[in-house]
Amino acid sequence: MTTVEAHNSPAPGADNLNAPALFINRHLSLMAFNLRVLEQARNEDYPLLERLQFLLIFSSIVDEFFEVRIAGLKRQISFSRELVNADGLRPQDILRQLSNICHEGIEQQYRLLNDTLLPALAQENISFLTRESWSDEIATWAKEYFTHQLIPVLSPIGLDPAHPFPRFANKSLNFIVSLEGKDAFGRESKLGIVPAPRSLPRIIPVPRELCGDSYQFVFLSSVIHAHVEALFPGMTANGCYQFRITRDADLDVNAAEVEDIARALRGELHTRRFGSAVRLEVASGCPDSLKEFLLEQFNLGTDDLYSVNGPVNLGRLMQLRNMVDRPDLEHPPHTPGLPQSLRDEPALFDLIRQEDILLHHPYQSFTPIIDFLRQAARDSQVLSIKMTLYRTGSSSDIVDALAEAARAGKEVTVVIELRARFDEAENLQLASHLQEAGAVVTYGVVGYKTHAKALLIVRREKDVLKRYAHLGTGNYHAGNARLYTDYSLLTADDDICSDIHKIFQQLTGMGRAEKIKKILSAPFSLKKKLLRLIDGEIAVAETGKPGRILIKVNSLTDEDVIRAMYRASAAGVTVDLIVRGMCCLRPGLPGVSDNITVRSVVGRFLEHSRVYYFLNGDPDLFLASADLMERNLMHRVETAFPVMNEKLKKRVIAELELYLQDNCYAWQLESSGAYVRMQPKPEEQPLSAQDQLLRNLADSIPS
Repeated sequence: MTTVEAHNSPAPGADNLNAPALFINRHLSLMAFNLRVLEQARNEDYPLLERLQFLLIFSSIVDEFFEVRIAGLKRQISFSRELVNADGLRPQDILRQLSNICHEGIEQQYRLLNDTLLPALAQENISFLTRESWSDEIATWAKEYFTHQLIPVLSPIGLDPAHPFPRFANKSLNFIVSLEGKDAFGRESKLGIVPAPRSLPRIIPVPRELCGDSYQFVFLSSVIHAHVEALFPGMTANGCYQFRITRDADLDVNAAEVEDIARALRGELHTRRFGSAVRLEVASGCPDSLKEFLLEQFNLGTDDLYSVNGPVNLGRLMQLRNMVDRPDLEHPPHTPGLPQSLRDEPALFDLIRQEDILLHHPYQSFTPIIDFLRQAARDSQVLSIKMTLYRTGSSSDIVDALAEAARAGKEVTVVIELRARFDEAENLQLASHLQEAGAVVTYGVVGYKTHAKALLIVRREKDVLKRYAHLGTGNYHAGNARLYTDYSLLTADDDICSDIHKIFQQLTGMGRAEKIKKILSAPFSLKKKLLRLIDGEIAVAETGKPGRILIKVNSLTDEDVIRAMYRASAAGVTVDLIVRGMCCLRPGLPGVSDNITVRSVVGRFLEHSRVYYFLNGDPDLFLASADLMERNLMHRVETAFPVMNEKLKKRVIAELELYLQDNCYAWQLESSGAYVRMQPKPEEQPLSAQDQLLRNLADSIPS
């Protein structure tokens, strides 16, 4: 079994639910998840290009970890606003531990790339050529490529009093060059800088006539290294070393102090590229003197330095998937399934009026949601459409259908969350597009992100207004629906649709929160109801009857919810938690959490659905947009909606049970804070929840 080492250990026999030893630090827990993603790159059960993809995803999520988490901790220290959560660790303590973990993890990443994945790719005739291995023909081609494709767009900078150290954008690729000699003006600069524009490819395919049937590539950095002296004519380049800076990506928009949040956000987006530096990556061969020089320029310490044995911007290697035609090295594609009733272009309003429809993406298709909106846009009986948008993608059929409906004269109201991290610019463009089509666009409630996923359609039927709704655990993003696991519910339930109408009234208008019947909404009723449901299981268990809680979320960090689960465990309630990422709860502590299990499933698809099940609850099963984090429960607009249909309810519970049986891609959290990868016992058959759901729900199944 593979483990991720614990980073803060519990004190045995904790005697109160406020003891710091009962809580795992959220930042350490999130980094542990990142390392579980990296572990997938070692998994030989995956095709080779999928393993490479996991390694590159690790780069992407670690970038975000530095931009958001590390940057946030550094801000706390800089502004003397240090927060100590239930785990009792100070920001300085957390940063110290994270520095060790991140350095070790990134070193493992490059070792895995260089020692395992690149040699394996070379065996499959997919090679990345180092300069030392260039043939004479490839060297000639590389020189021509440099002359005709790179020199015209590169802007070398010699550092001197008239050319101070430039300001580098977040995550941009750059080179520092050690120089000797004088230029045409008699200037003698010891250092030069070469920024690599984002428009340049980071990996360059060698022409077919030079490599035959194989795929051969050179890194942009290799081509620049080989010919960097040409950028400084008459001078000698003694060394050329790539580096990259990661910056704080937080946007400083105080929504309470601006008149127009969209205008303020547009102004702040540019500054994200130039926030405070939080990490410096340099090529491992860079001399110490140049590393120290760069650290000084970016006001960073040695703990912030990462010397890497390879490209500093590994994430850009993701383009390789589009540059090689090797389907045998990827997962076989699957065709998402459809319930029988949704085949052959059905009249969705008629079907939904008869019975709720539940879809589980990506095993089942997201297309019915798009069709539902398209039918509404073209249906003369539809009067209005209301929708929340958090992430949709730059090219969205959902947005096109909303625009079509607005142009057709329907009342279209869209609540767009502009502050969806890293999608702000895209969402601003979508807002403009919808406004130009005639839709009413609002941006939710100041101080609360609108994270709920809801669509409400009002239709006139025989002089009666009938409402239809879609509610989801994921975003309205068709691309993500092929990669993320999420649930969609299509319903015409009068109470649920009425509740959704009231939530939209809160989002677009003003007034006190109206009482809603079936839906739980944050920041008003969701947390209170969850705590009551936990207390209900405790009360049942105390009578000697079985109590059970089964929850699947992306993150569990809310301290009140964790303490309630500890109380439930102590009362004898069985608590099974499927938590993909951050989990601050410690399972398995005697007398506190010995009835709690926590597992994380990291597989082909990103686990994203949120489900709450309470054996004795009323209602007992909810699908939700909200994770169990304080920000979701108290500082966002979220929904948790009940599954009322008994057949659908049993199906969801059965699917959750599959995750509890997974012995291929599940990791069990121990009380120490370590995650242990589950493996089939000698008497067990391998079971992957994701593979089983593909077999159960998809139309075509990859072999």
